[in-house]
Amino acid sequence: MIDHLFVGLGAAFSLAIFPVLIFGVLGGIILGALPGLTATMGVAILLPFTFGMEATAAMVMLIGVYIGGIFGGSISAILLKTPGTPASAATVLDGYSLTQKGEAARALSIAAVASFVGGLISTIILIAIAPMLAEFALRFNAPEYFALALFGLTIIASVASKSILKGLLAGTIGLLISTVGLDPISSVPRFTFGILDLYNGINVIPVLIGLFAISEALTQLEKLHAKEKIAEKFSNKLMSLKDLKSILPTSIKSALFGTSIGAVPGAGADISAFVCYNEAKRVSKNPEEFGNGSIRGLAAAEAGNNGVTGGSLVPLLTLGVPGDAVAAVLLGALIVQGLTPGPLLFTQNPEIVYGIFSSMLVANIAMLLIGLLGIRFFCQISKAPKLLMIPIIIFLSIVGAYAINNSMFDVGIAISFGVLGFVLNKLEVPTSPILLAIILGPMAETNLRKSLLMFEGSWSFLYERPIALAFILLAIFSLWSTIRRHRKTASST
Repeated sequence: MIDHLFVGLGAAFSLAIFPVLIFGVLGGIILGALPGLTATMGVAILLPFTFGMEATAAMVMLIGVYIGGIFGGSISAILLKTPGTPASAATVLDGYSLTQKGEAARALSIAAVASFVGGLISTIILIAIAPMLAEFALRFNAPEYFALALFGLTIIASVASKSILKGLLAGTIGLLISTVGLDPISSVPRFTFGILDLYNGINVIPVLIGLFAISEALTQLEKLHAKEKIAEKFSNKLMSLKDLKSILPTSIKSALFGTSIGAVPGAGADISAFVCYNEAKRVSKNPEEFGNGSIRGLAAAEAGNNGVTGGSLVPLLTLGVPGDAVAAVLLGALIVQGLTPGPLLFTQNPEIVYGIFSSMLVANIAMLLIGLLGIRFFCQISKAPKLLMIPIIIFLSIVGAYAINNSMFDVGIAISFGVLGFVLNKLEVPTSPILLAIILGPMAETNLRKSLLMFEGSWSFLYERPIALAFILLAIFSLWSTIRRHRKTASST
C-alpha cells in the first residue's frame, strides 16, 4: 500500500495531473461559494469535460471540485449569511456572527483550517481502514437509517437558540413541508393540490436559498438606512495560535464523526455538519456561546462536513455504493472511464485508486492554501455597501434557484421561503430547524415505514438491532442533555 501511495503522490505532482487538480479545487471553491451551485452540481457540470481525459486525471479533477466545493460554501455562509451549499447551513450559525463582530478574516481562516483537518483526517482514514468502514456501513438497513435520522432530528432542540418551543415549532413546519409530494411507499400524492411541480416534493436548495439568502437580503433591506458597523471595526487579523489550540480537539473529533457518517450511504455532509455541531455544543462548558460567534461551533461544522469527503468514497470504491449525491456522480465518472467500483478495483487498477487517495491529500493542502491566501480578497465582500450587495444576493439567489431544474417554480419556492424566513426572524423563530427537518424528514419517514413492513408492523426493530438501538439511546441522551442545559440557563437568569 505504501509503495502504491508513493507512486500515487508522484502522479499527483506530475505535469499531467497537478494543474488539473488545482483547477478542480479552485473551481470547486468558486462554485461552492455561489448560492445554489452545490458541490454535486459542480461535479456534474464538469463531468462531460472528463470524457476524453485519462482516468486518473479525470477522477482527480472531479474530486478536487468536490473538496473545494464543500469548503467554498462556507465563504458566502460566513460573509453573507448565505450558505453556498446545504453542507454549510450549520456554518451560518456562528460564522456570520463573527462577521457581524468584524472578525470575518478570523472566521474564514478558522473555516479553512477546520476544513483541512476534516478533509485530511477523512482521507487518512479512507486510505487506512476503507474496507473496515465499508463493512460497517453495509450493516445499515431501514431501521438503522431511521434511528440515524431520528438522532439527527433531536438536534432541532439544540439549535433552537433561546426557546425550545420556538425551535420545535420551526422543526414541525419543516416536517410538514417534507411530507409534500408522492407518498414514498404507496406513491399517492400528498398536499400537491394538483400542481405537478410538487409531485417530487419541495427541493431543499430553493428552501435553503430562501430561508437564508433572500430572507437576509430582506432583513438588510429593512436596515438600509442604518449605520454600517461592520466596516468600521473590521479586522484583517487571521486566527491566532490560541484559536488553533482551542479548535483543534473539536476539529479532530468532528472529522472522525464526519468520516463515519459519510461512510453511511445516504447521510451527506449537511447531516454531518449539524450532528457534529450539536455534539460540540453538547460537550461544551459554554454552550451559550454557540450561535453567537463560537469558534468551536464554526470548526465543528466545517470539520464535520469536510470529513464526509473521504468517508463517502469508502462505500463507493470498496462496494460500488455511493455514500452521497456527489459520490453518485463520481460513480458515473468511474463507469464512463470503463472502471467497475468494488473490491476488484483495488486489485485490477491500484494505480487509479491510490492516485485518487494521494491526490485527495494534495487537494486538501491546496484547498487550505487557496482558502488562506484568498481571505483578504474574500473579506472585501463584507465591506461592500449594502446598497450594492442586496441586489447581488437576490440576483444570485434567483439564478441559483432557477439553475437546479431550470424551473421558475423553484424561484417561486425560494422567494416564498425568503418571505417566510423574514417573518420568522421578526418573531425570533430560528430557521435552521426548518431546513434540518426538511432534509431528515423524508429519510426518517421512508425508513420507518420500511422497517415496519420488514418487521410486519412490530416496533421491535427499535431494540432488537444493536446499531439502531445505539442511535435511539443517543437521541434520548441528546434530548435530555439539551433540556437540562436550557433549564440550567433559565434558572441562572
